Amino acid sequence: MKAAIYSRKSIFTGKGDSIENQIELCKEYGSKLGIKDYTIYEDEGFSGGNTNRPRFQQLLKDARKNLFDVLICYRLDRISRNVADFSTTLDMLQKYKINFISIREQFDTTTPMGRAMIYIASVFAQLERETIAERVRDNMLQLAKSGRWLGGQEPFGFSAKRVTYIDSEFKERSLMQLCPLESELNIINLIFSKYLELHSLSKVSRYLNLSNVKGKNGGQWSTMQLRRILISPLYVKSSETTNNFLKQLGMNVFGEPNGNGYLTYNKTKNITTDRDITEWIVAVSRHQGIISADDWIKAQSILDKNKEKRSKRLGTGDNTALLTGLLVCAKCGSNMKVKQGHKSKKQNKRLDYYVCSAKDSSKGSRCDNKNIRVDILDNLLLKQIKAYDKDLLIKSLSLLMQLYEKGTNEEKNINILKSSINEKEHIISNLIKQLSLSEKKEVSKYIIKEVEKLDTELQDLRFKLNNYYKTKIDESNFPKVNLLQDALCIPGDEYEVLKDITHKRNLLTTIIDSISWDGDNTELKINFIKS
Repeated sequence: MKAAIYSRKSIFTGKGDSIENQIELCKEYGSKLGIKDYTIYEDEGFSGGNTNRPRFQQLLKDARKNLFDVLICYRLDRISRNVADFSTTLDMLQKYKINFISIREQFDTTTPMGRAMIYIASVFAQLERETIAERVRDNMLQLAKSGRWLGGQEPFGFSAKRVTYIDSEFKERSLMQLCPLESELNIINLIFSKYLELHSLSKVSRYLNLSNVKGKNGGQWSTMQLRRILISPLYVKSSETTNNFLKQLGMNVFGEPNGNGYLTYNKTKNITTDRDITEWIVAVSRHQGIISADDWIKAQSILDKNKEKRSKRLGTGDNTALLTGLLVCAKCGSNMKVKQGHKSKKQNKRLDYYVCSAKDSSKGSRCDNKNIRVDILDNLLLKQIKAYDKDLLIKSLSLLMQLYEKGTNEEKNINILKSSINEKEHIISNLIKQLSLSEKKEVSKYIIKEVEKLDTELQDLRFKLNNYYKTKIDESNFPKVNLLQDALCIPGDEYEVLKDITHKRNLLTTIIDSISWDGDNTELKINFIKS
């Protein structure tokens, strides 16, 4: 077993709990545990108010590399005087399965009682963190309700500037406020007027790019950028009509409508997770709106009506194209998407096309691969699939089915373990709270004994869960192979037995490694997965 010893002292001294004395006491304690190999980390002249200490930061880096098995210190406050920092350090050590020992307080995580003490420290640390987080969040939300700009990426049409003002108590205050950029706001007006005229994001995008109208950083316009601008309440003139419209969508609206635009807050959690629309805050801001309420609401109505058509064009709707999400351009490597074509008088149906996405977005400047009709390419693909070795397909799918069933069973076991762990953690947390309130020794002894028992069971469950995670098979990698295998075993046109387009696409992913279209040579290139 290898140990790390950490010692710290704010002021240099050779007396009392000096650096040298701390190290010697830690070594004496470690020798009782049979430890002979030590790495020493010393911070002389550094405060314990934070963790910005050179040797302590090196210790944390070495811990993440698992260079030692146990960390020993003379007192808890040598690590940090801040409860939250101390708890964070313990969490990190636990993550890498490194034990922690503090000599003075007899804080030893190699024992059940030591781990129980961790729970006590964690309860108070968590309370501190949650209290601070709640206070900050409440403060930010109150500022948001007043329509203040709270920072972030500046929206198109505005720049953020610090503005000073005198409050009701004649004190000078400052805040960040959005200031208009007339040249960009003129483009916003153009975007709305063109969309109300053309009713199409792609047509507006094409118009702007051909007219050499540049975006925020001088780039070309995409339909996604245009959609973000059109749905944003930032540009609409606030009124009773817009207030009611936003409330009907489920948003929390604050401020009296006065012709200014809106700012939206609380839309995401941890940056990447979208909150429910009922948690959004929309507040009348300090910047002037530029789009009338009627025009803005008309734009929202057109966007809603075009949702279904838009999903079909992008190949994410109910189209029947087999190669949606699979086909790439042989010339530039970009994905090929499904784009709505004209209606055929002979066949009396709409003809869709596979189109290189790079070609479509750049209007042919980045790629010139020829389009191909969906029905023609799909039929060509089916012919090649039917010529493929059926026995090899069935063998491949049988293997996938075995892996899928194994992954499903392991998923059930993992869910059971997670539930048991959560239950025991909840019980331990309640017992720790009772322990902190109890003044009777007999009761305290009983609680500690019960905590030790539960903690042993908890460690065992966590060990089992970690083993499952190491061998777990990702269920999402395996489609519904039972259905696919049965379909292939049916004589005749096996592939046509599958009616569901999603299942057909799933089958393709199990047998095809890559597939591309070369319009110049009229060639469909398929690389089948080798068994």
